[in-house]
Amino acid sequence: MPRHPRPAAVAGAAVALAVLAAGPASAGDPTVTDPRVVAHFLFEEGENAENIALEPDGSADITFAGAHEVVRVTREGVRTPVASLPDVPGAQTPVGGAVALGIARAHDGTLYVTYVTGTKETGVWRVPPGGGTPEQIGFFPAGAFPNGLALDEKCGTLYTADTRLGVVWSLPVTGGEPTAWATGAALEPTGQIPFGANGVKLHDGAVWVSNTARGTLLRIPVRKDLTAGPVETRATGLDFIDDFAFTGHGDTVLAALIMSDRLELVRPDGTHKTVLTAADGLDNPTSVAVRHKTVYVNSAAFFNTLDPDPNLLLATLSKNKL
Repeated sequence: MPRHPRPAAVAGAAVALAVLAAGPASAGDPTVTDPRVVAHFLFEEGENAENIALEPDGSADITFAGAHEVVRVTREGVRTPVASLPDVPGAQTPVGGAVALGIARAHDGTLYVTYVTGTKETGVWRVPPGGGTPEQIGFFPAGAFPNGLALDEKCGTLYTADTRLGVVWSLPVTGGEPTAWATGAALEPTGQIPFGANGVKLHDGAVWVSNTARGTLLRIPVRKDLTAGPVETRATGLDFIDDFAFTGHGDTVLAALIMSDRLELVRPDGTHKTVLTAADGLDNPTSVAVRHKTVYVNSAAFFNTLDPDPNLLLATLSKNKL
């Protein structure tokens, strides 16, 4: 249970939304059970838990958006500082000041982090194995908003979803300026909601992207020449989807729905159902990671003005037998 229970009206609205969004039940769905919050963070210190990369021992490397830091949190909730991104005077972004967002980990322990400042420091930063001083390797336009981040080590390429410009950028791990790898209306924000392409994952020969404004999960095939194929919409009705992760059961996804405090299980046919809610401890969930039978969910508490509780939640993933 969360440390701070949510108001009944909010919880009731979340349940109603869950019922409306849920697709038909399936006996073959993976199950998510035993949710428990293992670490609480300090909202007033900018410790909005934004994105996750997993270490071999099961620890989570987490970006703190407002504090623009990376911390490592064990499965027992013990945290260790990893790196701090530099303060940027005059930073100005659509969400206020500078924010650290996506994170990806290479096999040698190198971490890559997206940092949005509204200045020349906007881009991808590299943290050496074991932590230390971050170095900017990706130099993006000042108006860009690189958010979710995925690493293709085989091809030496980083992919990041630009939430403001509606672009998927590619960047060599050696650094430089990014290339607009995929574009189009499906990736763009809308007039009502200025946050488009958000989370990004590599899976089974494709780059998958969430679009927050459109509530969609998208698949973009990677062609043999590494260019982007046509954008395919794989699921809709995922209101305010943030980041997501694959469960390991084919194309089944767990998606964080930030505004309704829900973790949604999205089936390969695009139907979906709610598996965790605010009652389990979610507080504006932003990202998901899966390692074997463990689900990790970050909550940033960005929009909880009553009693914000940014945290890391773990749960158990299992597959139902037909």
